Amino acid sequence: MTQNANGPHLTGLTDREVEESRRQHGQNLLTPPKRPSMWRLYLEKFKDPVIKVLLVAACFSLVISVIEGEYAETIGIFFAIFLATGIGFWFEYDANRKFDLLNTVGEETPVSVVRNGKIREIPRKDIVVGDIVILNTGEEVPADGTLLEAVSLQINESNLTGELMVNKTVEETAFDAEATYPSNAVMRGTTVTDGHGVMRVERVGDATEIGKVARQATEQGTERTPLNIQLSRLAKLIGRAGFTIAILTFLIFTGKDLYAYLSVHTVTGWEQWLDIANIVLKYFMMAVTLIVVAVPEGLPMSVTLSLALNMRRMLRTNNLVRKMHACETMGAITVICTDKTGTLTQNLMQVYETQLDETCPDIVAESIAANSTAFLEEKGEGERPAGVGNPTEVALLLWLQGRGRDYMALRSQARVLDQLTFSTERKYMATLVESPVAGSRVLYVKGAPEIVMSRCTLDEARKREYEEALLAYQNKAMRTLGLAYKVIPADAPTDCAELVAAGGLTFLGIFAISDPIRPDVPDAVRQCQSAGIAVKIVTGDTPGTATEIARQIGLWTPEDTDRNRITGAEFAALSDEEALDRVLDLKVMSRARPMDKQRLVQLLQQKGAVVAVTGDGTNDAPALNHAQVGLSMGTGTSVAKEASDITLLDDSFRSIATAVMWGRSLYKNIQRFIVFQLTINIVALLSVLLGAFFGTALPLTVTQMLWVNLIMDTFAAMALASIPPSPDVMAEKPRKQSDFIITPAMRNAILGVGIAFIVLLMGLLAWMNTLPGGMDTHRLTVFFTVFVMLQFWNLFNAGVFGTDHSVFRDASRAKGLLWTALLILAGQIIIVTFGGEVFRTEPLPLHEWLLITAGTSLVLWAGEAWRAVARARHRKQTAR
Repeated sequence: MTQNANGPHLTGLTDREVEESRRQHGQNLLTPPKRPSMWRLYLEKFKDPVIKVLLVAACFSLVISVIEGEYAETIGIFFAIFLATGIGFWFEYDANRKFDLLNTVGEETPVSVVRNGKIREIPRKDIVVGDIVILNTGEEVPADGTLLEAVSLQINESNLTGELMVNKTVEETAFDAEATYPSNAVMRGTTVTDGHGVMRVERVGDATEIGKVARQATEQGTERTPLNIQLSRLAKLIGRAGFTIAILTFLIFTGKDLYAYLSVHTVTGWEQWLDIANIVLKYFMMAVTLIVVAVPEGLPMSVTLSLALNMRRMLRTNNLVRKMHACETMGAITVICTDKTGTLTQNLMQVYETQLDETCPDIVAESIAANSTAFLEEKGEGERPAGVGNPTEVALLLWLQGRGRDYMALRSQARVLDQLTFSTERKYMATLVESPVAGSRVLYVKGAPEIVMSRCTLDEARKREYEEALLAYQNKAMRTLGLAYKVIPADAPTDCAELVAAGGLTFLGIFAISDPIRPDVPDAVRQCQSAGIAVKIVTGDTPGTATEIARQIGLWTPEDTDRNRITGAEFAALSDEEALDRVLDLKVMSRARPMDKQRLVQLLQQKGAVVAVTGDGTNDAPALNHAQVGLSMGTGTSVAKEASDITLLDDSFRSIATAVMWGRSLYKNIQRFIVFQLTINIVALLSVLLGAFFGTALPLTVTQMLWVNLIMDTFAAMALASIPPSPDVMAEKPRKQSDFIITPAMRNAILGVGIAFIVLLMGLLAWMNTLPGGMDTHRLTVFFTVFVMLQFWNLFNAGVFGTDHSVFRDASRAKGLLWTALLILAGQIIIVTFGGEVFRTEPLPLHEWLLITAGTSLVLWAGEAWRAVARARHRKQTAR
């Protein structure tokens, strides 16, 4: 290449011009994303709507604690707040450390440039606008620029467009009008797979295409997660309900006591006013206690624990979750916009099929080995194969290796006499070798089949057969190569171009080469579709290739029309109104540029879709960042990983379906906790409220309510959060964003079970009042224990809520729930036995414990009977 430095346009920049360019256009470095400080990351956890309500409750509780000198409840609430926020903070901080952007890695890579009329090597970061850069096979393009020279130049643009092999040229007549980027333009981050060239740098650093994409990738998305929306609504509901019941209780009890006081006392001095103030203060504190009880402080803990447990489980299956809420959001997605290369396909060109002359396998093998400039990389056992050079040549070498032939041995034995490298103008490559296989000189030719066949001696019948096969392969968007050879006499010329032009070659056959789809993708796509999730392919590849891939994975059907596919340029030309009308129908977007994909995601969100985006290239980063869930591949670029919420370390599209199952199961676990906890809260609040009408002391004391509120709340959150995912959820359709987290079924369960418990408890209270001696401590202890044991058995029903499963079927999978139930039972026995005046309890004899346990267990058996009827009804419907 040194002789090129003598050309008029290859003198390069002077040192002074370099400094001036750097001052004007900046360095060739990408700005890393801003990381939030640790404090800001922690304080963001307090934006959770339930945490906000909990903070209000904690303030009320603190007021009571100061007045009464009892701080247990306040400490418990603050503990719940700091535990939930602390767990969330740690998991996200730990994940962020694993996602430090790798842009600076490789900035010291040497690049060949022409400066002061001489070729020299400088670090990539020192490239400036105006530099003349020399590009050779295997090198990464260091900046955006325009080609000045191009010899058989092919670029792997998969990081930006999804295309593995793009022809580049400076001949305007050979420009590809459909190409995503101009045929004489090369972009930073792409790789030279074949040939060589010279470029002039036009843009560096953040101004490059990859820099713009990286900047879009670090913009903060404003989309709230479905769970945040639901919890905001729930927090408002709980706040209104808690305040309403507390105010009613305050008015009823205060009014009742004031009426009784004033009916026998006349207010004449400050003593009477002090008595009235004490009555008001007493019931004001009780009302505030009810507000504290009404707020399920275990809810944020349940959500956080569920998310944290799922993060750990997903990490064990090679899925690294960076943003905790992404675990749950996966359960709500309605659309997956997926990249093609490296996501649906293997990002490795491979031989799909061959039609070869089987009579001369040694000639075919030598032809592939000798007539090639590619190499295979040495890989360990189980590692993914890879090569250096033209992807189609690498595919041929892999095919040869798969048949037990050593291409390097064949290549070293065949001495090359002359070689004509591939060019887009010739569309073939030729090599003349001294062949040990043929025992003479042999000319090997490979290239576009129609070009190679035109130089061969073929009868019309065979030619038609090959042409029909080629048409079938091309309709499947495959690349095709033809191979031919000719034995050359020793006294013949050695110029390959002259020998090929003379014709008379023997056609060896054709290879169909493609980037094959991953084996697990069709099943994963079907699973997503059966779960009500639409899949859309968004790729920079050609329309034909994108549609064929969609057909192979079962996405494109014979019923689909041109309304279901579009190119990036066509999509950009549509107004927002026109695009909104089509986005839900689209299945394939080809020739997509990074901003096209981002616009598609944002328009889908405007239509109410919850969008997940998968991708491995820098071109995917803006869409990954703006989607509700971004899923990057483990082998993807660092910019793509930085923009994503989850990285699929095993690059498996099937993991997406698994993540959906986990997300939906997690959401169900949160709903189960809400059903269980709100049932307890309603029963506790109404027990206190209705107890006023029985003319007795509070049926549940403040300390008893704290036991129910803190222990049942906290441990139940842990138990229900630990229930493992169930494949059954994949048979359901995605929930709507507008749906409230408390579904009609949950509402009916909360109110139905709650009212049944209230009726039972109030009946028990009324019956005890009729007994001789009235409501003594022993009977109030029985009432308290019955209350707790009802919730104890209802915990098992909550564990299978939303299914028709038997508790006993799933018991072995829910060991956390069993241990929690035992802990609650043991705690109740300890409190009843040793609580004394603090908990207003006295020990119960064994026969009463057995009677209470057996009687309250009817809650579990009633639930089992209900689910058995549901199973029978389901089997009957299925049989029809």
